[in-house]
Amino acid sequence: MALLGSNVETEVGLRLLLCPLGSNIVLRTACCSVGIALPVYSTYRAIERNDQNQQQKWLIYWAAYGTFTLVETFSDKLLSWFPLYYHFKFAFLVWLQLPATEGAKQLYRSHLRPFLLRHQARVDQLTGFAYDGMVKLISSHQEEIRFARTIIGKITASADQMLRGSTEAAQSGPRNAIEDQTGMPSESESDHD
Repeated sequence: MALLGSNVETEVGLRLLLCPLGSNIVLRTACCSVGIALPVYSTYRAIERNDQNQQQKWLIYWAAYGTFTLVETFSDKLLSWFPLYYHFKFAFLVWLQLPATEGAKQLYRSHLRPFLLRHQARVDQLTGFAYDGMVKLISSHQEEIRFARTIIGKITASADQMLRGSTEAAQSGPRNAIEDQTGMPSESESDHD
């Protein structure tokens, strides 16, 4: 009977995932999980285990995923109107990661690497320009950054103090000011009588 229940749950899950009508929320969540959450954990494991092959695999994946995300950023509003767009996106993200297909490696070697090699000088120039612009922006707004840090520090300190205060109040028990004014003895007073 448990086997029947698990098949029904699997079938319902697959129908939600594959149903083209009204399933964009489920598919978008699946795309985020497959495209980001699993690779983040796999990257973490490769780094912690100091596995050079896995590190290279996930570095190539992130280059392919970043390129896909860049393209999708400019075309998502148009592409999302196509039927089954998120189904194809999900399949593409799975293809990028599958060891049998090595999709990210194929995409990197056949498209991304040749493109970047052809345009490396221009890309280096653009990234240098962007970096210099960021440095100038940050250095010219140091006073505002310090002010924002101070405000954020005060807000987090106040929130921490409020949370600690409510925790301490909850641990010592709720005190009702109205009951204290009615002349009724508090719990500590009635315990001593």
